[in-house]
Amino acid sequence: MIHLLVLPPAEGPALQAGQLHRVSARLLRKEYDAHVRRYLWGGHFWSGSYCAASCGGAPLTVVQQYIDNQKRPVG
Repeated sequence: MIHLLVLPPAEGPALQAGQLHRVSARLLRKEYDAHVRRYLWGGHFWSGSYCAASCGGAPLTVVQQYIDNQKRPVG
């Protein structure tokens, strides 16, 4: 799972997710094509799906803290 904090949203979330998928897949294939090719299903690097959520006006520091804590294993 990947968490991103995008400020301010210049485009809609679908466009941002699509651009992120295209650019990251192109860069990763360019750098690690031989390695990632064997893990791809049907040649696709990313699923077409994404999830976008609002933080409901939470302070930026709280959102950043949440994202930082996702790096730690639970339990």
